[in-house]
Amino acid sequence: MKLAKIFLVSALLAMVTPVSAKDYYASTFGILSNGTTLNTRSIQKAIDHISANGGGKLIFKVGRYLTGSIHMKSNVTIELSEGAVLVGSTNPYDYDKITGGFIGLVVAYKADNIGIVGKGVIDGQGKQLAENYLTQAANGIIDDKLELGRVGERPKLIYFRECKNVTIKDINMKAPAFWTQTYDQCKNLVVDGITVTSRAYWNNDGLDVVDCEDSVIKNCFIDATDDGICLKSHDFNKMCNNILIHNNVVTSSASGIKFGTAGRGGFKNIKIINNKVYDTYRSAITIQAVDSGFAEDIEVDSLYAENTGNPIFLVVGDRTQNPSGRKSYMKNIYIHHMKCEVPAGKPDEGVAFEGPTNQDNPRNVSPCSIIGLSTSKIQNVRIEDVDLIFPGGGNPYYAKVGLDELDKVPEIPKSYPEFSRFKELPAWGFYIRHAENISFKNVKFTAKEKDYRVAVVADDVKGLSLKNVKYSEPGKSASKQVFTRNTTMK
Repeated sequence: MKLAKIFLVSALLAMVTPVSAKDYYASTFGILSNGTTLNTRSIQKAIDHISANGGGKLIFKVGRYLTGSIHMKSNVTIELSEGAVLVGSTNPYDYDKITGGFIGLVVAYKADNIGIVGKGVIDGQGKQLAENYLTQAANGIIDDKLELGRVGERPKLIYFRECKNVTIKDINMKAPAFWTQTYDQCKNLVVDGITVTSRAYWNNDGLDVVDCEDSVIKNCFIDATDDGICLKSHDFNKMCNNILIHNNVVTSSASGIKFGTAGRGGFKNIKIINNKVYDTYRSAITIQAVDSGFAEDIEVDSLYAENTGNPIFLVVGDRTQNPSGRKSYMKNIYIHHMKCEVPAGKPDEGVAFEGPTNQDNPRNVSPCSIIGLSTSKIQNVRIEDVDLIFPGGGNPYYAKVGLDELDKVPEIPKSYPEFSRFKELPAWGFYIRHAENISFKNVKFTAKEKDYRVAVVADDVKGLSLKNVKYSEPGKSASKQVFTRNTTMK
């Protein structure tokens, strides 16, 4: 991937509004800022008028603007000035589903040159809205399975599908009832400098990029109950391609930066540079290929992770059958200049809607892992200049898996792919299985307390390289920190 191309896209997107575009004020269209008048139809009229008359900005000044779903049209940018709040209705029936997609507050389908900018706020009032959905489902009005005590389909703050030249800049997003924002099959997307607070309900991702191309996510702060920044692929014939994730800060009660879980198409040419993850329940970086899709040519550079449940999780699975017969695969992953510290306790303890304490527990702190399938080995992974700090202190009474019984580690290729699903793993630092050409260089493993497990276990690995790898654990020699089975070294 050429970074110059991505940065050029980023610069061009700042100028997506046509030269003839004008500025329009919300008050011109009778849009009221009292926080109680439902403005859905008047906001929609404004968007339609601006789009039909050459494009421009719809500017909201200080106030609270209550609305249901509004549909963006080509060549229109919403500007939320500082002090302006776009407020989502708490009535489930004020929201629309767009073609081929989801329900949302601000939605767009096949619209080009669109954006939401400014120092203002989009407030989804998600807790009350989600509870109203739940009540309607319990009353049998909304058809929903009520899985895990929550309604499955709730509105997002932003859902854009098949749009080109999209700019989301500087705004604050808070309290959605579901995933905060999803960009689905979009091209030339820039999300820059936004702040997300998404802890109003369960399953609230911070930012989802689905099968998008030539896109940049940068300078954002994201606080979410579910995955922070999440790349997905919903279409067997699409993929996330040429994406830059740069200079973001994430805290989450799931994973910090994640590929998947949905991965029907693929992920290619992705760069994740200079990001921070903290107080995060699951992995700092998760790369999955579990739904007949692929993950290849991915670079993670300068990821700093503090107080997170797991540093690195790479996995291939076999959950979904591609009609073409293609199987999941992963190759060409480069992770370098990373530091991560894993605590002994729960990293997100005390936050709203924290990660589930009863899932896959009790278990010891899990190591990093690279876990392929015997029929689809993970290939060509380089891990360089990385510092991994674990608490150690593993308890062998948690269903210990000894080095002479590695077959006890389950394969479970069709289960939901979280690192904790394997329960006990026989390493405290890194567990590798079904892989080829795995290279560690200038890597330091530290266990703060003595652990009954060794630092690194490799099982069915062809071409494992350990160069200048250091181990620090109280009372254990570095010479006893690596165990291999059915593995060749290089």
